[in-house]
Amino acid sequence: MDKPGPSSFLRDFYRYFTPGERVLWCCSAGAVLTAFMLFDRRDYMTLAASLIGVTSLILDAKANPIGQALMVVFSLLYGIISFRCAYYGEMLTYLGMTAPMSVFALASWLRHPFEGDRSQVQVRRLRPREGVLMLLLSGGVTVVFFFILRAFGTANLLPSTLSVTTSFIAVALTYLRSPLFALAYAANDVVLVVLWVMASLFEPSYLSVTVCFLVFLVNDSYTYISWRRLQRLQQK
Repeated sequence: MDKPGPSSFLRDFYRYFTPGERVLWCCSAGAVLTAFMLFDRRDYMTLAASLIGVTSLILDAKANPIGQALMVVFSLLYGIISFRCAYYGEMLTYLGMTAPMSVFALASWLRHPFEGDRSQVQVRRLRPREGVLMLLLSGGVTVVFFFILRAFGTANLLPSTLSVTTSFIAVALTYLRSPLFALAYAANDVVLVVLWVMASLFEPSYLSVTVCFLVFLVNDSYTYISWRRLQRLQQK
């Protein structure tokens, strides 16, 4: 019997996604590449981070732990990008919080496969007590980071602080395997679009990053819809 080769793997991976998901990924990657060619053409790290990000999100929509693994890589690259334009809040958030917490979220997803299927995590409902604790912790994180970011002279301090809050809630909900994590990330995407629009007023090449997070907003919205559907199917 012939062993499955690379072409067989690629064919199976292609079939893993629905036609709509394949269109969503292609459009997302196309938008990222177009923005890079129009506004940047130099910063290939930003391009790589954006493509890794959109791939991470389409896998997250399938509740696949590989999506979280890619999110760790994206967080590291995005932290470096943020440092270069003095968005220390974004740098500290992604390198000091999002990346480490994404590792814990990945471990949580790997420990809770749905009916033994390692390619799909068990979706769960957020308990009221967990929600209250998460909001209290996010409030404390917000206050602490506000003073840290102010001491660093962070550009656009208030939206940068809000980005910390939404990022913390998003990663916490990801760890808890709640569909609400996608809505929290969508809220974070809105904040980041505002931040990078502000940055692009002084450096037009940052418009490519703005487009990236607009694409993320669309993908995170789809992820929420997908997870709610998965939740209903798993409960049956």
